[in-house]
Amino acid sequence: METESEPYVRLATLRQLHEAVAELNTARSLADTLQTVADGVVTGLGYELACVNVVQADGDLVVAAFAGSAAAEALITGRVGSRISWERRLSMGETWGDLRFIPHTEGWVLLEDDVPQWYTEGPEPRFEDEWHPADRLYAPMYSAARKDPPAHAAGRGGELLGVISVDRPRGGRRPGPWGQEALQMYASQAAIAISNARLRANMQRALVRLEREQQALRASEESFRQAFEYAPSGMAIAEMGGDQHGKLLRTNDALCRLLGRPAAVMRRHSFSDLVHPEDIGTLLRTSAEGGRAELRLARRDGTYVWVSLRNSVVADTADGPRFLLTHVEDIEERKSRELQLAHRASHDSLTGLPNSAELRSRLSARLCSRPFATREKTAVEALDAAYGGYEGTVLYEPGYDTYGGYAGTHNTGGPGGPGDAYPVHDGYEEQAGRRGGVRDGGVPPPGTGPFDHHVHLVAPAEGEADDGTKGLAVLFCDLDGFKSINDRFGHNTGDEVLIEVARRLTTGVRDGDTVARLGGDEFVVLADGLGSADAADLAVRLRNAIIPPIRVDGRAVRVGASFGISWASCGMSVEEVLQSADQRMYVEKRSRKQVQRRAG
Repeated sequence: METESEPYVRLATLRQLHEAVAELNTARSLADTLQTVADGVVTGLGYELACVNVVQADGDLVVAAFAGSAAAEALITGRVGSRISWERRLSMGETWGDLRFIPHTEGWVLLEDDVPQWYTEGPEPRFEDEWHPADRLYAPMYSAARKDPPAHAAGRGGELLGVISVDRPRGGRRPGPWGQEALQMYASQAAIAISNARLRANMQRALVRLEREQQALRASEESFRQAFEYAPSGMAIAEMGGDQHGKLLRTNDALCRLLGRPAAVMRRHSFSDLVHPEDIGTLLRTSAEGGRAELRLARRDGTYVWVSLRNSVVADTADGPRFLLTHVEDIEERKSRELQLAHRASHDSLTGLPNSAELRSRLSARLCSRPFATREKTAVEALDAAYGGYEGTVLYEPGYDTYGGYAGTHNTGGPGGPGDAYPVHDGYEEQAGRRGGVRDGGVPPPGTGPFDHHVHLVAPAEGEADDGTKGLAVLFCDLDGFKSINDRFGHNTGDEVLIEVARRLTTGVRDGDTVARLGGDEFVVLADGLGSADAADLAVRLRNAIIPPIRVDGRAVRVGASFGISWASCGMSVEEVLQSADQRMYVEKRSRKQVQRRAG
């Protein structure tokens, strides 16, 4: 080709280069692109043999494509040459632009390195530019320019992608300037084609990976949807954070059935709308901490069901916690059994009244070891006293709203009619409710109401002088004549008598008072907010309620009752309070017997 006229050489070279480059754009994959590069050197640029070496991820170069000789292709395709050996070759010999030519006079030193190579037979060159079988010509392929190119790429400033090795140019001569320029331009276009092929391959792999991830995500979402919708227990997804914190976004059928509400209605609420008022604090702590709790949720019919909530925070990697996944388990049956067991442990099995342990617990909750000490009057109390209002000692600490003694009437339901009524305070229920949820008529423990400080108890003055002090009265009741009924008619009759006495005692007190069975035929009544006269009046009315005949199995039996009144005061122990009431009961019992003997 070089022996022709210069214009013809240029035109033929450009035509061949154009055809070879055009073929590069027809390849579909990276492997096809590499083979097209090798074939283009043979068919378009006038070389009998061509090899494409591509840089691997570890930096070494592998023979990726070969053209011109099937035997040579089978010999070296897939073999790897180290990067160090290639760097050495690309820094040797003569520099033809971006090409590197190593003549046979210098290449003998490369016979022992690890770069894959083939050998061709041929005579010694007869003239200066004749191609020798041991000559080597390399066309490096570079990517886009970078800031720190290696020494052999300093002219191009790009990263080495691979090297095209050529051998045996047609005509037997070394390529002239136009042949060198054509090979150099072809290597540049081949580098672009290889980069594009790699980009397409990476994009295809990314698309395949993305599709697989999307398929896995869809499968995971479908699995979650089925697990959520068809779970045997309740499931809910709620908003977390912001103005809509706690709002229900999604609920499954099990939760809707449990609460008797359709899903559309559930989405209008949050758990705070459905939780029992006493459990709202537990719910808020659970929502914040992502833990578990047992609380009550409202059904559509207005009743409450005990559930166990287990929360999991569903986090968003960008925005932090976003949703609350809540598992709702119906524990009504278990909770009912627990409450029954707790009730049995704290209540008498025969009468249903609080037992001795529960009585002591409630009484202990109101007592402290420090005797009550009076305090100075506040400015408001001093002003009242100055204008003839409040006078006397302040008996209760600030913030505790006591109520006056018995004012009004309370019907015991006994046979005495209106005469059997005793004074009560009209606002007792409201004030008892403010003290923190009295259970079974019990006295609330300190700290459970709106005031955290302890309310000290003090005993009212006894005798005819009533200073108006109100306290916690402890009425010790012992039945008179019960043993004879038990011995004469049997224990079944005695049990029925005890049940009826318990009913009459419970009916004869206020809702906030406690009636407990201490054991045998002994009962104790705790009544808060009474003065001395109120407590005595209460004892008389309870005795009158017990005296009427009790019918058991068609027969009428009678029992009497003796009451001893004591007062719970801070500084006393529970046993001291009960012992004091017990002693006064026996004093009252003996005095009544003496009166009966004198009357007889």
